[in-house]
Amino acid sequence: MYQDDDPIETREWLDALESLIENEGIDRVKYILERLSERASRDGTELPYSITTPFRNTIPVTQEARMPGDLFMERRIRSLIRWNAMAMVVRANKRPGDLGGHISTFSSAATLYDVGFNYFFHGGDDKRDSDLVYFQGHAAPGIYARSFLEGRFSEEQLDKYREETGGEGLSSYPHPWLMPDYWQFPTVSMGLGPIQSIYQAHVMKYLHSRELIDMGDRKVWSFLGDGECDEPETLGCISKAGREKLDNLIFVVNCNLQRLDGPVRGNGKIMQELEGVFRGAGWNVIKVVWGRMWDPLFEQDEDGIMQRAMDEVCDGDLQNYAFKGPAATRKEFFGKYPELAKLVERLSDDDIAKLNRGGHDPYKVYAAYHRAVHQNNGKPTVILAHTIKGYGFGAAGEAQNTAHSLKKLDLDTLKAFRDRFGVPLKDEELEDVPYYRPAPDSPELVYMKKKRQELGGFYPKRNKECQPLQIPDLDIFKAVLEGSGDREISTTMAFVRLLGALVKDKRVGKRVVPIVPDEARTFGMEGMFRQLGIYTSEGQKYVPQDRDQIMYYREAKQGQILQEGINEAGAMATWMAAATSYSNNSFPLIPFYTFYSMFGFQRIGDLAWASGDMQARGFLIGGTAGRTTLNGEGLQHQDGHSHVLANTIPNCKAYDPAYGYEMAVVIHHGMKEMFEEDKNVFYYLTMENENYVQPAMPKGCEEGIIKGMYLFESVEAKGKKKSPRVQLMGAGAIFNEVREAAQLLKEDWGVASDVWSVTSYNELARDGQHVERWNALHPDDKPRKAYVTQCLEKQKGPVISSTDYIKLHSEQLRAYIPATYMTLGTDGFGRSDTREKLRNFFEVDRYYVTVDALAALAKDGEIDQKQVLEAMRKYGIDRNKPNPAHS
Repeated sequence: MYQDDDPIETREWLDALESLIENEGIDRVKYILERLSERASRDGTELPYSITTPFRNTIPVTQEARMPGDLFMERRIRSLIRWNAMAMVVRANKRPGDLGGHISTFSSAATLYDVGFNYFFHGGDDKRDSDLVYFQGHAAPGIYARSFLEGRFSEEQLDKYREETGGEGLSSYPHPWLMPDYWQFPTVSMGLGPIQSIYQAHVMKYLHSRELIDMGDRKVWSFLGDGECDEPETLGCISKAGREKLDNLIFVVNCNLQRLDGPVRGNGKIMQELEGVFRGAGWNVIKVVWGRMWDPLFEQDEDGIMQRAMDEVCDGDLQNYAFKGPAATRKEFFGKYPELAKLVERLSDDDIAKLNRGGHDPYKVYAAYHRAVHQNNGKPTVILAHTIKGYGFGAAGEAQNTAHSLKKLDLDTLKAFRDRFGVPLKDEELEDVPYYRPAPDSPELVYMKKKRQELGGFYPKRNKECQPLQIPDLDIFKAVLEGSGDREISTTMAFVRLLGALVKDKRVGKRVVPIVPDEARTFGMEGMFRQLGIYTSEGQKYVPQDRDQIMYYREAKQGQILQEGINEAGAMATWMAAATSYSNNSFPLIPFYTFYSMFGFQRIGDLAWASGDMQARGFLIGGTAGRTTLNGEGLQHQDGHSHVLANTIPNCKAYDPAYGYEMAVVIHHGMKEMFEEDKNVFYYLTMENENYVQPAMPKGCEEGIIKGMYLFESVEAKGKKKSPRVQLMGAGAIFNEVREAAQLLKEDWGVASDVWSVTSYNELARDGQHVERWNALHPDDKPRKAYVTQCLEKQKGPVISSTDYIKLHSEQLRAYIPATYMTLGTDGFGRSDTREKLRNFFEVDRYYVTVDALAALAKDGEIDQKQVLEAMRKYGIDRNKPNPAHS
């Protein structure tokens, strides 16, 4: 550390600085310091650099906006909310079932939410849409408790907290699927709320720039915990918010210094760490460290000794002080330096106990929120609020490592909690842990309802209605429906043509949102760069290298394409925001997110699951799909299971079209289902980069395409009146191998085939499961039949199914196949090679389809086993080669 050899000169510099602050203000100080820094660095001086500020409140007392409401009334209301939140969880755990619940998170964040509800969270009115608030999932009981006081929930509903199967219960966490009029965003899978909120603000700006909505003063608020910041999704995209100048975005980080099991940074300072991270990413950072009871002590700290102690103490100590109480705080913190001990020598232990943390002080929180909302400097804002986990529960859980699991309280703790927060309940009432709600005309309820009326009404609330769109007729895709003639193109190119037709349509063109990570050229979408432009908040400030080319990289403030860089999670969060715009912005969009299928559900599965919860509507397009269709890339890129993963999401409808017209029918049907019929589903379609002739659409196949399969062609064996017959099912790029196998069976073995194009094994399986359930529950009715059963029951011969996905994908149909059933698939790790070699390796090419068809016929006694062996010799199939699933 530098030794001050001339303290008199140092004092003169500091006096000059103080004079500058007093007479010319902090803007002038900032300018002078920047010039001094420039001059010093010119000669190579290494200046002491810090991206953090001292461990104290960012906003000086003299600059705090004054909270205009009734502090005592608001504390009274907040106390009742605290009580009812606690009662809801404790009562749930007194009943059989051990349903759980969390109360410590909300207890630390109650003031943070209360100030927002009273002054900042706009509920929307005829002049503007509502703010969008991502509530921290574990704080849900507190949000329910506020709604209970407002009369939105009854005691009976609170008593059904976490009892969700009967229809009247309150969901364990924010789940729009279960409470579609209330919650907007699923957030309890930690990290998903923050990343969603960033891209929600991004899409809001995008729509405003394209003049599709007026953003006005709307804000996106995201509440999260400091422990949650360890999730990569939480902080991984904050630079996006800084770079895009998302000044409509506000993070509130509840820094109670604890994760689920213990300290976040026991040996360090999480608030300081987060300040550096956010400040470096271009955010405004507002620290709310200490409550107003500390202000007199800071005023007396002329030598900065208390500030030094604040900067030196670590989070583990701060948690310990809160747990041990004021005597320990006096000894271990204030006793560290004699000057500091003298500063509090006249304070009693009760006085020290009242030295509150900033997140529990409504005045400090209000000042922070006010600055965040009115800052207007083109930056997003993060508020780091210092709190105590388990606040108010004393020895039962306050600042304890076990606080997160607190859900049962003894009678003494209930009494202490009641007394601390002044809840008007008698001792004899506490055993039952009753709810408490004053009369509707009580000063408390009149006050809180008035506050919400000023902000547009109750919150949270969700708009579940979707303005209907006029979807164009199917013939908008005429060029694709007619096929490609003699030209060979991929289904990827067919999709680009479909998308191109949609964006030109006057009815829905502006609502189409093409989204890609950094793979537009991979998918042949670069032709849209010039036509539609790539959205950027600042427009294109440079001349692109390929400016003289037709398909140059054009960025524009009104660009329609959202190109999110090498960031699948960010692109998915963008799609989620666009796919819920019908609710959040009352402006339906039709988003198409195109990505490497291997990097889809596998990589962002948690976000995809949340999409189902929040009732997203749109299209996910898995490009270069299939285990054997992508040339040269290998194990990490080749997808053999995305459809299996897609099937885990109940409202995701997955299709693997072999031809462009199938894709056109599915997309058209999906748009009508989502945006005309108002259904809460979304679609996943896979597309391949293999070129082959795209036939014209056969007549009458549309219904079968949507249901999952249709008869594409029948191949008869020549010269045989009673030739053996097989049913060949195929999907995606492997469908062409199935068609070739039908020809081999005909020419080489005299076997006839019915060739079925399977567009969705998942939809066929779901239909079969639905029928099976119905039959089991209706034994007195005529049994129904699955659609796949209806298709195959009148056909002759065994059924052979072939896909570019693992066998489990087609195995899910076994129960509904009324014949011998054989499945071919691509189990095992992918690898790089040509398509022909890969399909031979994974045993899904035309020769393996042929041999399996013959084996199935032999199994049924239709042909001799010798023919199977002969076919294996003819096609060079080594029956002793290693199983690809294990090699």
